[in-house]
Amino acid sequence: MEGSFTGGDEYQKHFLPRDYLAAFYSFDSGPVPEAEMLKFNLECLHKTFGPAVTPQARPPGRMLEITLHFSFRVTSTHSWAIFPGGLQGDTLIDIDSGPTIYQVLAACESFKDITLSDFTDRNREELEKWLKKEPGAYDWTPAVRFACELEGNSDRWREKEEKLRAVVKRVLKCDANLGNPLAPVVLPLADCVLTLLAMECACCSLDAYRAALRNLASLLKPGGHLVTIVTLRLKSYMVGKRQFSCVPLEKEEVEQAVLDAGFDIEQLLHSPRSYTVSLAANTGLCFIVARKRPGP
Repeated sequence: MEGSFTGGDEYQKHFLPRDYLAAFYSFDSGPVPEAEMLKFNLECLHKTFGPAVTPQARPPGRMLEITLHFSFRVTSTHSWAIFPGGLQGDTLIDIDSGPTIYQVLAACESFKDITLSDFTDRNREELEKWLKKEPGAYDWTPAVRFACELEGNSDRWREKEEKLRAVVKRVLKCDANLGNPLAPVVLPLADCVLTLLAMECACCSLDAYRAALRNLASLLKPGGHLVTIVTLRLKSYMVGKRQFSCVPLEKEEVEQAVLDAGFDIEQLLHSPRSYTVSLAANTGLCFIVARKRPGP
């Protein structure tokens, strides 16, 4: 598998951000799987970084786990009771942001200093274009409005955009396969590392995925949090006419890799949600919030 895996050089040469955004982030395209997946991710993040609620009682030291089998909206009343929310701090690092900003819309209300990062020049340029409000920047308004709706006020979407632009302090190159994923830049240890739908695309094998999680852990303070969403059993995905490889992961493999990287899992949500088969033939996804253990 490693020999045919689409690595960094292929991403740098052939990954086109606008093709990717058109395929996976056309928010107003109706109830297609991609739009529903984006809404689902935004709800996960809102319930993690949003105001704290009283969590469902559970034995000390035990993680909260739920499997969703139905429409997210239908089950949200009881399923989200297990997510206490209120995750906050000073610094957050988003690893492999791609050309997207939706993943930090909730966190920008809870963190003062956010770092975005990606491997490819084009993706970082796309991020900078939106942050600087340059002509031709991608229009994230529908996603921002939805995030504000989750917070109870869809009319403050312009304020939300400006808040996000203010707290994103830098856009860096990253490679999760390096011991320091942000090399040569060295940042102070962060309160939170976020990575969505990325590690399974950046890593060529289960061993590489496990190593990448250890690399991400090195960016965190003891007691800091990892927040991640992983597509399960995904072998590849399409961007335009290009196919990009992924390492197919099972929920149990993801869970064990997070534990072995030095984390305690606080919340694990398993959902059968999947993308359009012709774009990305995954079988569900896994959302995890984990705390880095104290260590030497």
